[in-house]
Amino acid sequence: MTTTSAIWFLIFLTVGFHHVRYNAITLEQPYRTAFHFQPPQNWMNDPNGLMYYNGVYHLFYQHNPFGPLFAVQMYWGHSVSHDLINWTPLEHAFAPTQPFDINGCISGSTTILPGNKPVILYTGIDSQNRQVQNVAVPKDPSDPYLREWVRYTGNPVINVPEGIQPDEFRDPTTAWLADDGKWRVTIGGQKDKAGIAILFRSEDFVNWTRHEEPLYEVTGSGMWECLDFFPVHVDGTNGVDTSVTNPAVKHVLKMGVYDYARDYYLIGDYNPVKEKYVSQDELTLDSLRYDYGKYYASKSFYDPVRRRRILMAWVNESDSDADAIAKGWSGLQSFPRSVWLDQNQKQLVQWPIEEIEMLHENEVSLRNENLEDGSLHEILGITPLQVDVQISFKLTNLEEAEILDPSRLDPQLICSEMDASKKGIFGPFGLLAFASHDLTEQTAIFFRVFQHNGRYIVLMCSDQSRSSTRKGLDKTTYGAFVDIDPQRDEISLRALIDHSIVESFGGGGKTCIIARVYPTLATRDEAHLFAFNNGTKSVLITELSAWSVKKARINIDETIGCADA
Repeated sequence: MTTTSAIWFLIFLTVGFHHVRYNAITLEQPYRTAFHFQPPQNWMNDPNGLMYYNGVYHLFYQHNPFGPLFAVQMYWGHSVSHDLINWTPLEHAFAPTQPFDINGCISGSTTILPGNKPVILYTGIDSQNRQVQNVAVPKDPSDPYLREWVRYTGNPVINVPEGIQPDEFRDPTTAWLADDGKWRVTIGGQKDKAGIAILFRSEDFVNWTRHEEPLYEVTGSGMWECLDFFPVHVDGTNGVDTSVTNPAVKHVLKMGVYDYARDYYLIGDYNPVKEKYVSQDELTLDSLRYDYGKYYASKSFYDPVRRRRILMAWVNESDSDADAIAKGWSGLQSFPRSVWLDQNQKQLVQWPIEEIEMLHENEVSLRNENLEDGSLHEILGITPLQVDVQISFKLTNLEEAEILDPSRLDPQLICSEMDASKKGIFGPFGLLAFASHDLTEQTAIFFRVFQHNGRYIVLMCSDQSRSSTRKGLDKTTYGAFVDIDPQRDEISLRALIDHSIVESFGGGGKTCIIARVYPTLATRDEAHLFAFNNGTKSVLITELSAWSVKKARINIDETIGCADA
């Protein structure tokens, strides 16, 4: 720890965790969110150790308590909730103080052992800058908030394997228990530029043995981190405990591909006897992603109360380090999503957890509204900066749709070159969020429909090109295809809009895109929300429902009676 860090740490201990957060409370913060999790101040990235335990949901996360920029010596922040909506901050679970994590307590996972005993397996950067795996358990398991954690004196329990670089071995998954009574866990790495899910087994969660072959590897894919490995039902939307292995499930392997900062996932079959994972498709840069926008380092967990699998991820900023310093914070967590296998078994479906309805108010609705070429329909009666909106479109005469150039099948490139201002036949149509009254500022989430190889293709775009009049922002436009048939299915869009973030769910959650935006004109009472159509063919809004979303109780300290601003 540097001298400056040591001084701040003493201040932190003296003043107290909750009292240090004056910056987020007292200063004007137009881009802080109302119902997305973020700590009171400073830097946050990966979600860690997500779990449900004795009536309480736990979110751990990577945190720099001394400033709003990334730091090598990371801590584990800790917040708890009874509903995944309202979050109470606690003291840090881990600080980098031991020889096995002195240079950083980085990502990891929680596993519930038999007898309802939670244990954390996490990566520490040791005194020699090696990434090693460590175990910690609650000091008092009867404390539902698990405020204090005790690190095993025999750490590390897993050292860097032979053939792996010391800084390329991190982020253990939640462990699963096989029929032979042994735990399995997989850890990310690379060898000779091949991304690897390295597999380990243990009978006691302390003594681990490396399996001779990786669970899965892909040549040339580079470093894998923030792995996740879990089963999903082949028929049904309920979640499955991580240790379930039977013919009624498939397994999802998610890898954070470090070189691209993207979360890709594969669907396949896991054989616990041969210790092999066989995916349905190969991993490429065109493979499935949880989200095609700003979304990385995701982590899932099984919620036994509602029998669902829940997914969260780090959403980073699109402004500069100087902006982060001025704000005093950086980073959000995505709104929790339920995740399950689609009926076609080719991809996952993601949907905001139903608890968001606790925050709904002022519902407005619309049915069977036709949008002609150039039409705008303002959605009134809601708070445009804090809104949950769902809209469905129906199209006719699709045989007139444009032919998609077979040499131009990159969805993000199409969205970038054919932004919301570029008129097509079917599309662009969708929503304009964070819009100023004159549309100088707008964030467009929209669809286009094309013909390709005898079928219809639905493209979903999130266009940030005019999201702010500010300079120096990342205004990347994102895009992805949606696996639906517009001849049979209506084209649906759901958007969660929250001050500086918009989470978009297309096709009932088959395609998801998160964007970060920082409007200067479309703020406070000057923000508007529109449904629009800029295609030459009309589209029918069959149904629209929107709700204002109340502010969640995040970072509330009941002892001093103040809330996060």
